[in-house]
Amino acid sequence: MSAEELKTLHVTKIVDARGTACPGPLLEAKKAVGTIKHGDIMEVLSADEGTKTDLPKWCAKQGHEYLGTIEENGFFRVFMKKN
Repeated sequence: MSAEELKTLHVTKIVDARGTACPGPLLEAKKAVGTIKHGDIMEVLSADEGTKTDLPKWCAKQGHEYLGTIEENGFFRVFMKKN
């Protein structure tokens, strides 16, 4: 998805993990995904560079859909859909 498309998504859950370092953002995402329903979209905010690769890999392993990443000033917005 393009950055414009990602910005228009209806996000069910936002996980702000900007204050944590690897593997913190991934652990926060793992906890939060259990609180949303099948088909819901979750956004993970992280300042850790590794999150850009860790979260898509985790989504693939768990069967969730990685939708894309937007780079903001000093952090990343990573979007996924729970499957």
